[in-house]
Amino acid sequence: MSVPGLLSSAARSLSLPGPAAGLLCCRLLVQPSSITRRNMTSKRQMDHLEKTASNSRQSPLYPAQVCGIINESETVRRLRIAVHPNFSFKAGQWVDLFIPGVEKVGGFSMCSSPCLLQREGVIELAVKYTKHPPAHWVHTVCEVGSQVAMRVGGDFFFDPTPSDPSVDLLLVAGGVGINPLYSILLHATDLQHLNHSSGSADYNIGSAHLCYSAKNTHELLFQSSISEVCREFPGKFSCDFHVTQQSPDADPRVQPFINQGRITEEELRAHVDPQRTLCYLCGPPPMIEAISKTLMDFGLSKDRILFEKWW
Repeated sequence: MSVPGLLSSAARSLSLPGPAAGLLCCRLLVQPSSITRRNMTSKRQMDHLEKTASNSRQSPLYPAQVCGIINESETVRRLRIAVHPNFSFKAGQWVDLFIPGVEKVGGFSMCSSPCLLQREGVIELAVKYTKHPPAHWVHTVCEVGSQVAMRVGGDFFFDPTPSDPSVDLLLVAGGVGINPLYSILLHATDLQHLNHSSGSADYNIGSAHLCYSAKNTHELLFQSSISEVCREFPGKFSCDFHVTQQSPDADPRVQPFINQGRITEEELRAHVDPQRTLCYLCGPPPMIEAISKTLMDFGLSKDRILFEKWW
């Protein structure tokens, strides 16, 4: 079925009634677990649907509407999208994005938490500019009110239950690979808030450390909100930002978290406990392969190293 056919079919079967419909008029956004791994090494650049053919997917295709847009950086645009009330996802998952008039199907990880979806009926996507048609559309055509259709998929997620044992998260991101890991970090933060508000430890949330590498400070997405999370829960959450090109105008509030150079073995070793650490990696394949090997050298078993390779 063509993309227009998929969109019209979704629109006929599912609408955005009640509170969700009201979100479609929202103003521009103000800037502020069972998991498997997949290997996507290929000499030919594969499309998203080819890359993820073996991954789990939900069956429903939901209509959605863009209700907010900001420029997260010079190369990344963040969309806030109002979705159908039945739409659901787990922190770390992605969507198939069907765009009217665009033949190729996009694949983008959510960079928002499931709790935001529950509270406001929206999700967020942060899309880096490329000439690939879906990303190009996001940067050159998409506007508030644009209609799309989405389907959730992915086996890379963090979805603990109250009965699960506590684990310490090590999140390692390269470039725009931060998206699913930011969703996971936000979800862990929301569960920590839930524990505080209920006055009990309903969820066994351990610590979480984020290692995030980008070209420069301008390309460190979500840097302010990540650093605020670390300040709010200093005994639980921590982060180290790494840049390969120093930027002199870094935010003073973020500067203490910034390190010159790439992620080091010493930093990784300091946050690895073979019995407690669960590591999520997302970034370029060479980075994932190198860090996976380093973590295994430190005694972390393969089933505790979970990764998503997008390019």
